[in-house]
Amino acid sequence: MHPDTFVSPTRKWGDLNIIIFWYYKSIMNEIIFFLHTITVIAFILGAFAMGKYALISCISLQLVLANLFVVKQMQLFGFNVTCADVFIVGTVLGLNLLQEYWGQKLANRTIWISFFVAIFYLVMTRFHLFYVPNSFDTTHQMFSGILQFIPRITIVSLLVFVFVQRIRSWLYAFLKNRFQDKCFFTRNILVTGSTQLLDTVLFSFFALYGIVGSVTNVIIISFSVKLAAIFLATPFISLSKRARTLRQVPAFVKTSADMQGEREGLDAY
Repeated sequence: MHPDTFVSPTRKWGDLNIIIFWYYKSIMNEIIFFLHTITVIAFILGAFAMGKYALISCISLQLVLANLFVVKQMQLFGFNVTCADVFIVGTVLGLNLLQEYWGQKLANRTIWISFFVAIFYLVMTRFHLFYVPNSFDTTHQMFSGILQFIPRITIVSLLVFVFVQRIRSWLYAFLKNRFQDKCFFTRNILVTGSTQLLDTVLFSFFALYGIVGSVTNVIIISFSVKLAAIFLATPFISLSKRARTLRQVPAFVKTSADMQGEREGLDAY
C-alpha cells in the first residue's frame, strides 16, 4: 500500500465524529422544536389539572412570551422562521380546553384578560427603556435591540389575536353543537388549523414585514410548524377528557366543602 493512501484509524474516527457533529448541528433546531412543543403541552396540561385559573394564567403568559420571542429568527427544515409559533399553538389549545370544560363565556373573558396583560407588558417595556443607564450598565443596548419592535408587534398581535379568537370561539361553539359534543380531536384540528392560518397570514404581513428576511417563508413554514404542533398536541389534550372524567367526584360522595366550592365558583379539583 502506498504511504499516501494509508489512513490511520484515529483519522477515520475523527472524520466520523465531524460528520456526526455537523449532522446533529443541522437538525438541532428540529430536535429543540420537538422538545419545546412537548414541554409547552406538559405545562398546559399541568395548568389544566390545577384548574381554570391556572390555565388562564398560562394562556396570558404564553401570549406575552410569543410577542417577546418572535423577534428571534432561526432555520427550521431549511427555512427562515421565528421562534414563537409553539406559544401561539399553546395559547389556542389552552383556550380550546377552557371552552370545552368551562364554556365559551370564560374563554372570551380570557381573551380580554390576555389583552390586558399584553398591554401591561408593552407599557412596562417602554418604562424600562426610558431609564437612563449609568456608566457600569452593559445591558441597555441589548434591551433596546430586543424591545425596539415590541410596540408594533404587540399592537398588531393583540388586534389579530382578538379578531381571530372571536372567530375561533364562534367556530368552536358551532362545531361543538354540530358534532353534539363529540369528536374532540376532529373539532380541535379543524378549529385550530383554520384560525391559525388566518392568524399567521395577518400577523406576518402587518407585524413582521421589514423585520424578517422573507414574509412568505415565515407564513408557509410557520403555518406548517403550527399544524405539526397541533397534530402533536391534540392527542394529549384528548386524554384530558378521560383524566377529568376519572377525577370527577360522584354526587353521593361529595363533601360539604366540595358543594361550597361549587357554589362559590371554585374548581372541583
